[in-house]
Amino acid sequence: MKLGKDIELIDGLPVLYIKSINALVIADMHLGYEGVIAKHTGTVLPKMNLKYIKDIINEALTKKHATQLIVDGDIKNEFSKVDEEEFNELFDFVKFIKEKKLLLVLIKGNHDNFVDKYKEPFKLSIFSQEAKINNYLFFHGEELPKNIENVKMLIMGHEHPTIGIRTIGNKIERIKAFLYGKYFNIPILVIPAISYFAGGSDINLKPKSELLSPVFKHIDLDSMHAIAVGYGSTIDFGKLKNLK
Repeated sequence: MKLGKDIELIDGLPVLYIKSINALVIADMHLGYEGVIAKHTGTVLPKMNLKYIKDIINEALTKKHATQLIVDGDIKNEFSKVDEEEFNELFDFVKFIKEKKLLLVLIKGNHDNFVDKYKEPFKLSIFSQEAKINNYLFFHGEELPKNIENVKMLIMGHEHPTIGIRTIGNKIERIKAFLYGKYFNIPILVIPAISYFAGGSDINLKPKSELLSPVFKHIDLDSMHAIAVGYGSTIDFGKLKNLK
């Protein structure tokens, strides 16, 4: 699905492609999630997040021959340090990206404390909170964007947007979704989390006051388009006001 001439949402994947910079864009990987959860709670989860992410990137690369990958925040999971599991998975992921001959660009999110010390050994391009690339402003989302002058589009993660659909028995099925709208008349695109385990904000069911990012205080949420991703398709569900 295309958003103008330069932006494409790759069908069925939580991945954005920008033609002018030949880049794939993802957000919220949360590497090391299973190991961190096991240490904190004793709950043992199957190790599938990293493989799941690699499979998605591999599929995206069959459709778009990108030369760089932009991670729009939260490459790791733990807040206070770099856990051993996170380090191992980060090393594995960087090796995978180099094998694919991609330049890796990371915009730090709120989970990415201490990642800077791996900038030199892993040869990472790391930006704190936001980065402007070809008049696109990438920012994670726990803070408001700052450098918005002459920006053609804002691109963020952090919120893990999903559409909540009530099923029989009043259960809720969650479908990952891009959100597309305006922030002070600047187009803004919110990317769903690529992590297999990432929970979501049911953007059509939650009150605006419960959303994570302060950016939504300045956005007419009802007018945003929810573009659902899953089951091999990417479908525009229309405006959020019609999904409540």
